[in-house]
Amino acid sequence: MSKWQYTKGLHHLGNGNYAYLLPDGSWCLSNAGLIVDGDRSLLVDTLTDLPLTREMLQTMKGATAAAASIDILVNTHANADHYYGNELVTGAEIVASNEAAKEMAQAPPRLLADMVKQAPEMGELGAYVLQCFGAFNFEGITPTPPTIAFENRLDIRIGKKEVQLIRVGPAHTNGDIIVYVPGDRLLFAGDLLFNGGTPISWSGPIDGWIRACDLMLELDAETIVPGHGGITDKSCVQAIKGYWNYLKAETRKRYDSGMSADEAVADIPLGPYASWGENERIVVNIHTLYREFSGDTSPPNVTALFSSMAARGLKRT
Repeated sequence: MSKWQYTKGLHHLGNGNYAYLLPDGSWCLSNAGLIVDGDRSLLVDTLTDLPLTREMLQTMKGATAAAASIDILVNTHANADHYYGNELVTGAEIVASNEAAKEMAQAPPRLLADMVKQAPEMGELGAYVLQCFGAFNFEGITPTPPTIAFENRLDIRIGKKEVQLIRVGPAHTNGDIIVYVPGDRLLFAGDLLFNGGTPISWSGPIDGWIRACDLMLELDAETIVPGHGGITDKSCVQAIKGYWNYLKAETRKRYDSGMSADEAVADIPLGPYASWGENERIVVNIHTLYREFSGDTSPPNVTALFSSMAARGLKRT
């Protein structure tokens, strides 16, 4: 999609729609969106911390008067880089799925702030934590949850525009939603799409992510704003679906042969996906698939998986 450069800041997509991009799209460098009609506005996601969100909101206000007072804020899911700035969007109704609202309550900003603070004493794992999160300020963030939560779908209007909020999780998280503007053939995909980066699924099911891709391919969407990376189209959806189909098939072979998950991580070639950023996330994805194949419903060992990613991710840099 060479029509839009992948540069930091606000990009007008036409007809009152905007994408706010944060290159290079790696950990916590996420995208947001703005939908405007008349004097009404809807914000898709906030950013990782208050300084980044404040800068984004100021830029939006400079581009359109409707952004001076956001009417509705939609959080696509419960990852820090998509809702930690919520408190700055004062006066707006905040909308998310029921599952996303539950997950937000379980992961307050204090957890990340403490992890970054302790990182210098955590060896290789700490170095990786700082590589991923050290550039952001998680101090002083007030958790600001949704005021409206829905189960599967919520249709709303921004001026005369129809906006469809469709829950497609569990996939990346339990509560993923996409934001679809059918009249403008526009889709905000949240972290169902990483353009040029490796997707990550801590709990699956991976088939849920593949089904989410199928749904996005069925929609009449010409312009797609991913959660991370440059503005794209359905080719990115096909690429992410291809990654999951490839990884699931290759992992199944190793699982059936009796390999451990760690052995499978070392054995599976990344092939065409080796050039994608953060490809160490294969560690988490293969462990997720192993739990699925075995019927293990226990939560992932996040510390152990981050340590395994650190061993690969630090070598990459």
